[in-house]
Amino acid sequence: MTLIKSSDLVQSLTDALQYISYYHPPDFIRALHRAWEREAAPAARDAMAQILVNSRLCAEGHRPICQDTGIVVVFLDLGTGVRFEPGTDVEALVNEAVHRAYTLPDNPLRASIVADPDGARRNTGDNTPAVIHVRLVPGDRLDVHVAAKGGGSENKSRFAILNPSDSVADWVVDQLPGMGAGWCPPGILGIGIGGTAEKALLLAKEALMEPIDIHELRERGPRTHAEALRLEILDRVNRLGIGAQGLGGLTTVLDVKIREYPTHAASKPVGLIPNCAATRHVHFQLDGSGPADLAPPSLDLWPRIEWGTDEAARRVDLERLTREDIAQWRPGDRLLLSGRLLTGRDAAHKRIVELLERGEPLPAGLDFRDRFIYYVGPVDPVGDEVIGPAGPTTASRMDRYTEAMLARTGLLGMIGKAERGPEAIASIRHHGAVYLIATGGAAYLVARAIRAARVVAFEDLGMEAVYEFEVADMPVTVAVDSRGASIHEQGPAEWRIKIEQITRL
Repeated sequence: MTLIKSSDLVQSLTDALQYISYYHPPDFIRALHRAWEREAAPAARDAMAQILVNSRLCAEGHRPICQDTGIVVVFLDLGTGVRFEPGTDVEALVNEAVHRAYTLPDNPLRASIVADPDGARRNTGDNTPAVIHVRLVPGDRLDVHVAAKGGGSENKSRFAILNPSDSVADWVVDQLPGMGAGWCPPGILGIGIGGTAEKALLLAKEALMEPIDIHELRERGPRTHAEALRLEILDRVNRLGIGAQGLGGLTTVLDVKIREYPTHAASKPVGLIPNCAATRHVHFQLDGSGPADLAPPSLDLWPRIEWGTDEAARRVDLERLTREDIAQWRPGDRLLLSGRLLTGRDAAHKRIVELLERGEPLPAGLDFRDRFIYYVGPVDPVGDEVIGPAGPTTASRMDRYTEAMLARTGLLGMIGKAERGPEAIASIRHHGAVYLIATGGAAYLVARAIRAARVVAFEDLGMEAVYEFEVADMPVTVAVDSRGASIHEQGPAEWRIKIEQITRL
């Protein structure tokens, strides 16, 4: 029997969670670099460049790739020849590792987990508990797959029970436009087919842990139905023209991973889960000889891409900006913002709107008149940082609050990621406001533009507190202009036509 020491499991998981916070898997970097080299859409190519540059900065600086450091998912394949010390509580050990990893002073990770999910939604403070799956397998080793799954991509998961004769490829392709860009493409699609409802989704999640190998598969050709299906879905999804960050382009997904399981003759359960551009996972094995040794990847893996502020971008002084100024902006315009802006996410918006509806004043310092709000929940700073990684969160979650914010606070505009819904766009048009986007998956790079930060309201909300940021040349793109025109509608539509023309040649 192989004895696995509790301390070895805790140390290995702690190290693994820190490791994946700042190291992309090498296969992802290679795949994204290939996509960047062939991308013809300027906006999408620039977004990929930011993600690649951000990834290298994080690898060098050991800081999180994305401010959303995820919900921890751990798969434990426990060999039947493995034993633990008497009285061991494996679940408690996993959560101890999460606690240590997320509160490490040298690289604190954002606590995003809330308890009482349909009630108070109180932040647990250390990102516990993890989601843990244990399976008994033959052998005398403990195999561990650990992932940190961001909310933006997890929220875009889909499930259906198809008829046996239905096409899985048709269903997946039908889902992608409705998923929008909140899952931060380009990424990977995990698909589970078969079993029961919960099994299909579990298969999809497990599929995301597999290496990216679609280029090798295409070169040798498919040998099974599942492999042929992977290629079909990849090609059809990329022909949709959604592109990086939903801006329109050649690459929406880098790979499609499929796992299958036998199912009832009357059923075809299908689960679909995307991994974003901050895909984070690693595998290690414990054999009783001590904690896992996770060797850092060579920095030579990362391409040397020169990225700097766009000289053609319009410099914007937030302290002097007027509604007449923003009326001149159009979708796709590149801007460099300097000055002060406020932040806020779901919980802060809920409180603000409740105060407005009760006719109560907002907290001191929370004056939105002629200002911008940035949808962000940053990571805590370390060393001489003024703030940790601070990339945008999915803007559509704030759509329900947009009319109240624009009508009752004097807000000029919003900054987030991905598309806005029809009601939010109508409100933006009605009030002559604008919506800008920063690149999702480039949180450390974005944070470099933040020169000062202070909490101004709702400190008890933790990472959802309202900050005031002072920024210098913060790179953003106009996504919805004051007339209601949206780049997330225009970009993919334009590139869908271009891709059709290319494939006909």
